[in-house]
Amino acid sequence: MTGSKATFGDGADRYQEPVFSAVIRPHRSLSPQGFRIVMMLVCLVSIVASLPFVIMGFWPVAGFFGLDFIGLYIAFRVSYRQARAFELLELTPLRLLFRKVSERGEAREWLFNPLWTRLDREMDEEFGLQKLALASRNERVVIARDLSPEERETFADAFSRALSDVKRGY
Repeated sequence: MTGSKATFGDGADRYQEPVFSAVIRPHRSLSPQGFRIVMMLVCLVSIVASLPFVIMGFWPVAGFFGLDFIGLYIAFRVSYRQARAFELLELTPLRLLFRKVSERGEAREWLFNPLWTRLDREMDEEFGLQKLALASRNERVVIARDLSPEERETFADAFSRALSDVKRGY
């Protein structure tokens, strides 16, 4: 009896293992160290540029340089906070899971049957692949928004191959 359970478990594990898995995160080109360097340079330039105005008695100008610095700092912090968001796409022979996690950690999940799911592409001749969406029955979910059109095309090709492999019987 134990032998038959082990055989059944081995076969069932095959259908639970991901055939395709991807985590999509927003791209941020500036590292935390680069952020510190940029902010120090902006601060230094603001101080040097505002010094002549302070010496001439136009001290409010220095405040506007400070506001520029604070505005840039806030913009970068918001950008880094948004970078905490991600999308998870996991395809097994039995299910397709799409999980979207916001920068606040709030998660939404969609489960699809891979046999009934298709990948819709919205192409633009000039700009390339603009939108990808998972479509199944009456449900449509846009995915991979944070990828560039070239990255979206590469992702779509790889995911389409995996999805058709699952539909053909893996």
